[in-house]
Amino acid sequence: MPNSYFRFKQFTVHQDKCAMKVCTDACLFGALSPLVLPGGAAVTRVLDIGTGTGLLSLQYAQLNADAHIDAVEIDDGAFEQAGENFAASPWPQRLQVFHTPLQQYKAAQAYELIISNPPFFENDLKSQDNKRNLALHSEALRIEALLQHAHQLLTANGLLWLLLPWHRSAETITAATTQGFYLHRETAVQQTTKHGNFRSMLLLGKTAQPVITDTLVIKDAANQYTPAFVAALQAFYLYL
Repeated sequence: MPNSYFRFKQFTVHQDKCAMKVCTDACLFGALSPLVLPGGAAVTRVLDIGTGTGLLSLQYAQLNADAHIDAVEIDDGAFEQAGENFAASPWPQRLQVFHTPLQQYKAAQAYELIISNPPFFENDLKSQDNKRNLALHSEALRIEALLQHAHQLLTANGLLWLLLPWHRSAETITAATTQGFYLHRETAVQQTTKHGNFRSMLLLGKTAQPVITDTLVIKDAANQYTPAFVAALQAFYLYL
């Protein structure tokens, strides 16, 4: 059974009320969130779609001292838990969670960055756990709807940062193009060099940029964290 909390260097994520627990790929994704916009301006307004425990928002608050982060969450327990995790963090004044579907969310002003680890197992087999189904499957928020609303909520030079299963990457890039996004970066994630790609991190924007493609490997042949992984997570993991 997963622990009821996950302790980081500067904050703790309690997760007993959430179907989706803290996992390595989500931590890596949060740690690599962009801090500047095309042209070099700093990010100051962030939206976290489907925040769950609030992990990504908390990581971003630690990374960027100038950012105010709003989060949306439709699950009752996750909404409550994210609020508690935000309140107990060192940055409660910069973190706020709203209990609403993205489709009904009304922002006071546009965001410079949207981050999301969305419900991505569309059309895959479901479990008996309704909360886990809501967190993992995308009937409540299909990727096309996420892209459409994200495009509306972003500033003209804003960025969308997505974590997806590798097998959903190509179709998401195609769908993003139809919504007016351009691919800026695609980072493939592998458990080890002996494994294939299992996650994709996509950076999308409203303006065309040279596309960067790269691969990040979590562990080496000796089952130790790679230098790239350590560099990303050292500010967060207790024992790195």
